[in-house]
Amino acid sequence: MEVGRVQDIASASEHAGSIPSEFIRSEKEQPTKSTVHGVVLEVPVIDVGGCSDEEEMARLMSEASREWGIFQVVNHGIPDQVIAKLQLVGKEFFEELPNEEKELVAKTPHSGIQGYGTTLQKEIHGKKGWVDHLFHNIWPPSAINYKFWPNNPPSYREINEEYTKRLREVSDKLMKWLSLGLGLEEHELEEAMGGEETIYLMKINYYPPCPRPDLALGVVPHTDMAGLTILVPNEVQGLQVERDGHWYDVKYIPNALIIHIGDQIEILSNGQYKAVFHRTTVNKESTRMSWPVFLEPPPELKVGPIPKLLNEETPPHYKTKKYKDYVYCKLNKLPQ
Repeated sequence: MEVGRVQDIASASEHAGSIPSEFIRSEKEQPTKSTVHGVVLEVPVIDVGGCSDEEEMARLMSEASREWGIFQVVNHGIPDQVIAKLQLVGKEFFEELPNEEKELVAKTPHSGIQGYGTTLQKEIHGKKGWVDHLFHNIWPPSAINYKFWPNNPPSYREINEEYTKRLREVSDKLMKWLSLGLGLEEHELEEAMGGEETIYLMKINYYPPCPRPDLALGVVPHTDMAGLTILVPNEVQGLQVERDGHWYDVKYIPNALIIHIGDQIEILSNGQYKAVFHRTTVNKESTRMSWPVFLEPPPELKVGPIPKLLNEETPPHYKTKKYKDYVYCKLNKLPQ
């Protein structure tokens, strides 16, 4: 079991007005000094409701993925109440259960990424992010281990399964349009990611109030190592994206889905689509939460640039390797 849950540290730090030194970022990383204030970045917003123009959808997503690596989709078809229930049971897990019950689904030395925890990857200089999290696979059934799904709240499983069903309908459309945007057949990008074997990994991020949000970060700057991320945030501002060497807050749109291009789609597209470099800040008064779902290749699948996208003028810009090896290198800060 890991020790030092950030939620507990936040409670202990509340009245002190200070935070432990391991959470204080270097001066150049501190959000107050590195954020462009007074500007909210309006990343592309794509209305996918009832659109029958496949070519136009492919064009919009292709442009957003090439120029930004991030976009938001609205009128996506997941009912607001499904999202609200997902958020409610996640919040109940973190805020209403005793620590002993949360620790029942904690990561173990052998569980890999799944489970309740605090540490995710090797941090430079031993610094930590102001966040706790819960990971578990939600699709396909063969990849699910219910040992890491909370038994409480009692409706947790039912609500997550309903969200998964709705989310997969959205992700199928996104992958189709992203594939067409590369000049491929509509199924080719999804197949290169693993097809029916593609793993959907749910993560709940819990960022408790922080007495010194000017000094800490929730999650450090990174690109997602998966292929595609489909994220639901709560209403508390926190997502930032780097643009032209500066950090900007991303505009919050209620019930929109935030889509991140991840490393594997950047690799599959041979760099035509760009993985977005992003980070999260924390708040002094309010808890921020987010529910990203990562679409990942199966661990043993070899991922490299799709051959159709290569020619003499455009050689491969990335190595082909098993996804599990990519993950190992990324988490341990090793060269790819």
